[in-house]
Amino acid sequence: MMLPVTHVLAFGAWLVAQSKATSSAPTISIFLKPPGVIPPGGSTTICCICQHDNGNFVLYKNGQQLRTLELHGSRAEFSITNATQEDTGAYSCHYLDGGTVLARSETLEVMVQEFRLPKPVLSVLPGHEVAAGAYVIFRCTIAHSSAGCFLYLEGQIKALNLLSKEQDYFNLSHVHKGNRGRYSCQCFTRSASFEWSAVSKTLDLVVRDYTWSNVVRLVLGAGVLVLLGLIVAEAMHSHLHRLGRPGPH
Repeated sequence: MMLPVTHVLAFGAWLVAQSKATSSAPTISIFLKPPGVIPPGGSTTICCICQHDNGNFVLYKNGQQLRTLELHGSRAEFSITNATQEDTGAYSCHYLDGGTVLARSETLEVMVQEFRLPKPVLSVLPGHEVAAGAYVIFRCTIAHSSAGCFLYLEGQIKALNLLSKEQDYFNLSHVHKGNRGRYSCQCFTRSASFEWSAVSKTLDLVVRDYTWSNVVRLVLGAGVLVLLGLIVAEAMHSHLHRLGRPGPH
């Protein structure tokens, strides 16, 4: 039995509406600022971000609702100050609009530990500012014989990489603008229990897209040449007109 045309059209419209609703479902991210393990008495901020600028964030800790976060644009923040072991836990953000949960973040692990290792130093080669497509090396150096280190990029929920004593560097080949940002590293040892260092000083990586800059310069240069050509042609036309001769057509 064939369905009426109106039913088929209505069903098609419903499918389109559902696909649009699915594609526009909000996604949210959660991260620590600054990233890393926190010392007792230290501070950090849990950041939740969504591409929507209305609704609310609800912060959860270990599966229990902690508090509703005030939205500032598309961002909400929860500060931890004078940290204690009570602040250790698994945090997540739920995004609500009209009381309905539209999206849930990944789980962010927050740790509070004493710092017993020396502070590491983060460096980058060939430098803090590179061209898109360049080859970049991050190195985290610490005065300890058996420490491993984590490399962080602010805005990411997890460490980018684990650097070992045997390989204390991290390579980025063909860097792009998505790699730019604020980096840091933190080291630890695995003995009877974990021992941690403080987080290194931050390092800002700038990625310049010189190819696009060159295109812009070429376009601007061509525009200037065309303008100069028009000025010269107008001057010649005016000069010929004053001589009583017809100008070029």
